[in-house]
Amino acid sequence: MTITAGNGQHTYELIQDWAKLPDSETFGIVSTVATDSEDRVYVLQRKDPPVMVFDSNGNFLNSWGNGNINSPHGMTITNDIVYITDRDDSVAISYTLDGRPVQVYGQRGRHSDTGAKNPGDLVPSAAVPFNDPTEMAPGPNGDIYVSDGYRNARVHRFSPDGDLINSWGEPGNGGHGQFHLPHSLLIDPDGKVYVCDRANRRVQIFTAGGEFITMWTGMGGPNDIARDSNGVFYLCEQAADDDGPVVTIRDGDGSVMARLEIRHAHGLWVDSTGDIYLGLTTDHSVDKWVRKGKSS
Repeated sequence: MTITAGNGQHTYELIQDWAKLPDSETFGIVSTVATDSEDRVYVLQRKDPPVMVFDSNGNFLNSWGNGNINSPHGMTITNDIVYITDRDDSVAISYTLDGRPVQVYGQRGRHSDTGAKNPGDLVPSAAVPFNDPTEMAPGPNGDIYVSDGYRNARVHRFSPDGDLINSWGEPGNGGHGQFHLPHSLLIDPDGKVYVCDRANRRVQIFTAGGEFITMWTGMGGPNDIARDSNGVFYLCEQAADDDGPVVTIRDGDGSVMARLEIRHAHGLWVDSTGDIYLGLTTDHSVDKWVRKGKSS
């Protein structure tokens, strides 16, 4: 049975369990996905090999990272550099497309003191980098941003050389710049920083330096956010109230343009053709939503 969803230019057809794994291979917990400049798909999973690479038709190409990423969480690919957070080891690492480390942020196994006990709880206090960081992404000028979320409540900004420029955010459940599990982030071409403040069910938007601009609310807990080349945003949201998990497609003001009912997704990505990939932690798989809507 063919499953379609969305509307107008944002109509999609589902390819469930899209990736064609090698014989005898199964996915572990799939944390997220991303694509490179040739639309090859990188799947980040919580087992060795942590990174598996496929072509856009789902054919397996290669893998890398054995023994190097203890607790894979977030992944972004920009200008064919792969940015990965190793949550439990409290490091953020950039890699080449074939898995060679470029730069490491933080010290493996060294966690800042926030007074946190259980991952995901509202922390007693914010602190320096890192304590269970969630995602890493570059800005247009080369600065590096890391959301530090499961045992901290901050966003950290680094220079291209790895020096800490500034940090912002405090634990809280409503105020501007307050975070309760900053789970993902994205930096747009203008340098604005979009932070998925998951437990507070909102996306907060900041200047490059961390000054609050606005927020989007009225959503399930946002797990991940992506943006296409046309400035359209995509969020995978946890179940909210009586609704199940969804991908919402939003304009630059955060207004919903289309909505897809999905299996629970922890991470998402949009490739150059507008197709959506979802990393599924619960179902240990990758779903692909192929865009069928046509631009006028």
